[in-house]
Amino acid sequence: MATHHTKMLIIGSGPAGYSAAIYGARAMLEPIVVQGLQPGGQLTITTDVENYPGYREVVQGPWLMEEMKAQAEHVGTRMMWDTIVSVDLEGGAPFKAIGDSGDEYIGETLVICTGAQAKWLGAPGEQELGGKGVSACATCDGFFYRGKKVAVIGGGNTAVEEALYLTNHSDDVTLIHRRDELRAEKILQDRLMKSPKISALWNKTVKSFEAGEDGALHHLVLEDTQTGETSTLEVDGAFVAIGHAPATELFKGKLAMDESGYLDVEPGTPKTAIPGVFAAGDVTDHVYRQAVTAAGMGCMAALDGERFLAAREDAEEAVSEAAE
Repeated sequence: MATHHTKMLIIGSGPAGYSAAIYGARAMLEPIVVQGLQPGGQLTITTDVENYPGYREVVQGPWLMEEMKAQAEHVGTRMMWDTIVSVDLEGGAPFKAIGDSGDEYIGETLVICTGAQAKWLGAPGEQELGGKGVSACATCDGFFYRGKKVAVIGGGNTAVEEALYLTNHSDDVTLIHRRDELRAEKILQDRLMKSPKISALWNKTVKSFEAGEDGALHHLVLEDTQTGETSTLEVDGAFVAIGHAPATELFKGKLAMDESGYLDVEPGTPKTAIPGVFAAGDVTDHVYRQAVTAAGMGCMAALDGERFLAAREDAEEAVSEAAE
């Protein structure tokens, strides 16, 4: 067991964490990134990435995260293969975190980039066909289904927004919902009902995702929630849109959150209610959830962390001078 000290402790290692590390290292803050259970975050389970700036050709999600990690290490970041199991934020900086290894991490600033995970149905074929027709992000993957038949599963704001977005690429979008009415906001429901490209299947659940001869998604097996009758729906792509779960269990009772568990920050900034503690990426963003926005927030967190340390140093010098 060891104790690691740093001016900037970063928990989480997706685009937000790596970007915070790059900016923190270049500011000579010698950041430590505790990578967690899934180094690289959700992009490590994403195949084709076509909307991250700087790459004219499609790149692979795992490769992109490896490049970000290598860049962060190149400029001076220390990567730790550990998972934080507890944090102590009381009393302000420095902040203490304990890893599953037993190691202790002490940071003068703390940047939380633990991300969020898409909720899945748990139906057979869902995970096996991930990246082969099954997705949880229409904004990320809808482009690959231009002119094809797609389905969206869910009934809340996320599902309706995904269905509406997909009409930019497909003229045949089916919304599948287990009830006979949507939970989405009325304005979104109105837009959905007016779209000639979207049809709805009510009182249906997806029992399984089935592959075709080519190994990609071919059809869905549906079950009627009222009659129990089964049916099939041929689709090229299926988007599971039943929400996301932010990885904020560590911070319950220690930082303010919204009703869904996303960390609260000062609008337009990554600043939490505790000075010196910042949140960036999907852990605080339930609207955009993109790699590029997470990276931008990671940058903001590092810059604000640097300013926090500079302001504290100036205050300490002023107190010292006044005491002389």
